[in-house]
Formats: sequence, C-alpha cells, structure tokens
Amino acid sequence: MPPRVTFQPCGWQQNEDTPLSSEYDFALVNIGRLEAVSGLSRVQLLRPGSLLKFIPEEIMIHGRDFRLLRVGFEAGGLEPQAFQVTMAIVQARAQSNPAQQYSGITLSKAGQASGSRKPPIPLMETAEDWETERKKQAARGWRVSTVNERFDVATSLPRYFWVPNRILDSEVRRAFGHFHQGRGPRLSWHHPGGSDLLRCGGFYTASDPNKEDIRAVESMLQAGHSDVVLVDTMDELPSLADVQLAHLRLRALCLPDSSVAEDKWLSALEGTRWLDYIRACLRKASDISVLVTSRVRSVILQERGDRDLNGLLSSLVQLLSAPEARTLFGFQSLVQREWVAAGHPFLTRLGGTGASEEAPVFLLFLDCVWQLLQQFPADFEFSEFFLLALHDSVRVPDTLTFLRNTPWERGKQSGQLNSYTQVYTPGYSQPPAGNSFNLQLSVWDWDLRYSNAQILQFQNPGYDPEHCPDSWLPTPQPSFMIPGPPSSVWLFSRGALTPLNQLCPWRDSPSLLAVSSRWLPRPAISSESLADQEWGLPSHWGACPLPPGLLLPGYLGPQIRFWRRCYLRGRPEVQMGLSAPTISGLQDELSHLQELLRKWTPRISPEVHSKKRDPHTILNPTEIVGILKDQFHPFWITRC
Repeated sequence: MPPRVTFQPCGWQQNEDTPLSSEYDFALVNIGRLEAVSGLSRVQLLRPGSLLKFIPEEIMIHGRDFRLLRVGFEAGGLEPQAFQVTMAIVQARAQSNPAQQYSGITLSKAGQASGSRKPPIPLMETAEDWETERKKQAARGWRVSTVNERFDVATSLPRYFWVPNRILDSEVRRAFGHFHQGRGPRLSWHHPGGSDLLRCGGFYTASDPNKEDIRAVESMLQAGHSDVVLVDTMDELPSLADVQLAHLRLRALCLPDSSVAEDKWLSALEGTRWLDYIRACLRKASDISVLVTSRVRSVILQERGDRDLNGLLSSLVQLLSAPEARTLFGFQSLVQREWVAAGHPFLTRLGGTGASEEAPVFLLFLDCVWQLLQQFPADFEFSEFFLLALHDSVRVPDTLTFLRNTPWERGKQSGQLNSYTQVYTPGYSQPPAGNSFNLQLSVWDWDLRYSNAQILQFQNPGYDPEHCPDSWLPTPQPSFMIPGPPSSVWLFSRGALTPLNQLCPWRDSPSLLAVSSRWLPRPAISSESLADQEWGLPSHWGACPLPPGLLLPGYLGPQIRFWRRCYLRGRPEVQMGLSAPTISGLQDELSHLQELLRKWTPRISPEVHSKKRDPHTILNPTEIVGILKDQFHPFWITRC
C-alpha cells in the first residue's frame, strides 16, 4: 500500500468493513501543506526536509482534495511525542516519490472469500466487455476492433474499441497512423435515434496518405451518415494551463487562512475563472447534445491529443442525452470507458509525475456533473456524497485506476501484481492457513474504503424512478431525428455551423481543423441558442418536440453555483447550515436546530413565546428562519 499517515483518536476503533481508509487517513501524496502550531501565533510551514523549530501543540494537514485534518497533542498525553510524530511525517514526505511504483494492496479485512473478485462494473479490458456495451447501445453499424490488442497502434488507446463494420483492421491501422499519437476516429456513443458521437486526435498534416488511406479516414469519420459535423473541442474552452491556474487560485482562496477579506471573497472567486470554465464546458456540451439529437448525423469531437477535453465533452453529452448514464451503475461505467479506458493521463494531470502538464481536467468534469445534479435533482440516481467520494478517490493511490496515464501502463503494472495477500493487524484474529486470494481492485470497489451506511448515501433520495432508462425509448425516433441533406459537412464553432468543402486535410485545400485556428475566419458568436437554431425547422417539416430524456442546463449568471461542500471542507464554520445529502442527515440537522431552539426559548421574542408551543412539536421552516432572524445578525443567516 502506498505510504500514508493515519491517526487514531481516543476511543476510535478501525472499522473492519473499510480496511483501506478512514476519515483520519491521508496518503502522503495527498498532503498539500503541513503546518505545526504552538500557541495562538506561532505557526511553521513544514516542507519536505524541513526541521521543526519547536514542540507543536497541534499540526494541521491540508489535503490537496480540500480536506483539513487538525491533530492536537494533549498535555500529559502525546505532547512529549509531538516533535517525533511531526518530524516523522516531514521525513516520510521527503522520501516519498509521487510516481513511485504501485506496490499492491494489503487487506486487514477478514471474511473475504478466496478466489477472484468480480469487478462492480465492466472495466473495458476485454473484447467481451466492449461487445456487451456495443449491444447495449444497439450500435449495429459498428464492431469491436482488436487491432490494438498488443498496444502496437497506440499505447494510450484501449486494447479494443469500436470501428465501422465495413472497415477492415488493416485499414484501421493505416488510417490511425495519420492522427496525433495514433488516436484515430472511433465511436464514443451511439444515440438510439441513429446519430453517432465519435472522438479522435488531430490530423498529422505532414503525412502523405495514399488514396486508399484517405478513403478509409473519410469513411470512418462519416460512419455511414450523409450529415457530418466536426467539432473543434478546444475552441472556446480553457487550455490545460488555464484549468491548472484556476484550480490553484481556487485552492488558495478556500484555505482557512486565506487573506481575502470577507467582502471581497465573491469577487476573488470570480477572479479564479473556475466557474467561467464550468459555464463554458456546460454550454458546449449542451450544444453538442443538440447536434447529436436533432438530426441523424455523425458528430466528431476532435482534440489534438484526444485525452482531455474530448473525454470531458463526450461524458457530459452522454449525461445530458442518455438517462442510463445518470444511474449509479451507468455513470461509473461512463467514467471507466471515457476516461480510464480511453487513456486520460490521470497521473500527469493530477501532479503525480512532477511534470509541467498538471491540470485537473477530471475534477473540472466532476464539478460540471455536480452542477447538473443541482439543476436536475430528480434525474440522477447518484448523490452529491458519491461525487465527493469520487473526487477524493483521485488522490488516494490504493488502486491503479487513477494511478497511471495509459491503459498500457495500467495493464503492465496489474499484470505483475496478480496476487494480494491478507495481513492482520493487532487485535484481529489470525486467518486460517492458505486464505490468500487474488484481487483485481479498482476505484469502484467502494466497500473496501466505505462502510455500508456510507455507500447507501451514494443513492440520491430525490431520484424519480420515472426518469430511469426503462422509460427511454431505445429505438430510432423519426419524430425528432431528421436526416440531413446528402453529403453535408460542417464545422461547429462559436455556437454556429459553418459549411466545409471536405473532411480531410490532404486533398486540394486543407480542412479547417487541420490548420492553426488563428488563420481561420471565425463566425460571430451566435446570440441564439443552438437548440433554437436546430429545432427552429422549416414549417413544412412539422413540429419537432424536444427529444425525450434530453437535459439542457442553464449556464448563465447564478445558474452556475459554487460547490461549497467540496471546496470549503477546510473551513467548518462555513459548512454550518448546508443541507445534508441524505434524509437521515436532514433529520439530524433538524433535530439539532430544534435542540438549539429549546435552549434559546427564554430569549425568543414574547410574540413567539406566548404561543405555548409543545417543545417536541416540529417547527416549519418559515418559523425557524423567523426565530433565527430575530436572534442573529442577517449576515450569519445568509452564510449558513
């Protein structure tokens, strides 16, 4: 198991049901800042290799996941060991290598059955997984290609992926060689109405393909459709450097010791541009969802590397268009397919290699999903608690899911570690002889890090069963799918469609996506939404209602909110009054408020006190807010 620090408060016992983590647990790679505190004013920031200058009364561990752990050393207790404990953490951080080799997982959980453990979701590592998913999507015009089974086409691609039926693997191999990093066009998702969503890397314009290769590339991009739309993924979206800078500013702003004044805080939040980038992602994903659902066509997401924003947009489009993706199982499968199997460089983007290419694109995606959950609470089966668990899991190197950059690296490492051996800590009974077992663990094995009660909170209590996939028509719907004109090719940019003469850059004139965007004529940003443009059809086509299951989120002004429960976890005073994510949590909060009201009864205004209320009677929200406003400053009510 990767090195970590775990504290055990007085009276706390490790939960045998969650052997890999606890709320007092920090992986060393997740520690963003370590501070030693003595008295009210003496604070020392401890970097790896630092020397502690005093015996601390408290240490503060700031997690890169926005968590804060404060550990106090009581006088007469651990205070004499405070210096030793703190320096041990400092030295361990100095010796820890973020990109160190994964050393497997040791389990102290008794009662595990021997033998292999079935993954909770398909990990998309076998041809069978891909074929099952293809049939599930009813993508009849596509097949599973095995051309990359040995990773000799591209190490960043999965072993298997979907290509058109009529394209041979020999043609796939040659065609993919004309794309950046060998990431040629392949199917991401098949809409039940008939459209196909593809993704690919940028063209190698310096290559010199023959006519057969050009024909194969064009055939793969068209995917049997007469209407083709190329989407420049990077247009109007932040660069990797922009995402990283915004996240750094956001973390600095959310620290407990932030120097930003209270009345300047919202302006500083706007200055991070994090919410602006969420807004841009949601708008573009909404537009692409309209493109996919409004007409039967091939929609191609093209990004130079095909490993960052393509995954973000493809995932958001499926969340907006497919109710299946909004279930707990469907969302986990979506992340596994579009991020993990598709080769998103998690280790590099999350700062695990020390390279300059750090950019938390996946965390930006999770914030976008949280925004959708706030706007459409009845449409998602999973809860905010699940998103927080997934957000925190990217910093916990217990499995290979987020610990490698490519499927090739992940497969190579897991192949060397097929066996995981049980170890038993003091206080546990010794295991029976020969009770070792093989595990292929992933981040989706939640029961190893969360209790059953916590996993139950992954379910959204407000989820409406009417929004389940069974109510979604899986057959083509000609009432809203309108075939495009023959041989129409478009570029989607700045919210508008621009006609193109050709698909590939190797013919007489270059494709718009094959040359630098700064040399291209850019259409003005359309003030009319793409939904209005696409469904504002000619009258002779008849009425075209919004497709069933499609969500179009708002992204203007206050419609984009700040995820306080995630980013302000290091400031508990700000968390007061936030709605709990579960029914039981809401009941606990209500009970706490009622207890406070009983204590404040002598101070309540005479008008309220004269009503002779039974102390056990539940107050309605209006009465509670009224009493609080009478007793506290309005600003406190607003913050809570």
